[in-house]
Amino acid sequence: MNEGLYTAFAGHHRIAAGSLRTVAIAVKRVIDSAVAGPVLIFDDSTGRAVDIDIRGSEEEIADADAGTGRPRGRGRPKLGVVPREVTLLPRHWEWLAAQPGGASVALRKLVEEARRTHAEADRRRRALESAYHFMSAMAGDMPGFEEAARALFAADERRLRKWMAAWPDDVRDHAVALAFGHPLP
Repeated sequence: MNEGLYTAFAGHHRIAAGSLRTVAIAVKRVIDSAVAGPVLIFDDSTGRAVDIDIRGSEEEIADADAGTGRPRGRGRPKLGVVPREVTLLPRHWEWLAAQPGGASVALRKLVEEARRTHAEADRRRRALESAYHFMSAMAGDMPGFEEAARALFAADERRLRKWMAAWPDDVRDHAVALAFGHPLP
């Protein structure tokens, strides 16, 4: 199982947060206790709901997809190079061909520089998108949702909190945490 951060909700109440293993076991316990209402697990990096298989014992769930258990092989790790088509104008290809190392090296350098330069803006955009996906799933039919979404994408936390004031505490707090990186209470 992926070891990012996940959060589970039973209805509008947060029931667990942490690794997918930790959350899956907590969800199994809640479902086994015959809780009323839907139980959803969200990937905190995307804000999207994920489906997991919670059949079996807690030990089986904890061991599910625990990895291959294979030791690393010798030599250089695979770089994961993926060939894809790139469409450029002739003048772009001419410039790339004239660069030391050729087009592939030049493109990799350009991409890495752009990643460094825009890293914070990209992180911020991903955080807002994650919060929006979560809000849509959990609060899309709640009063003030549209206005809250506008405030979210304006990165106006004060206005966002205003429109979310009547929402359940756990939903509101999690959306704000995803959007602005605040720790959860």
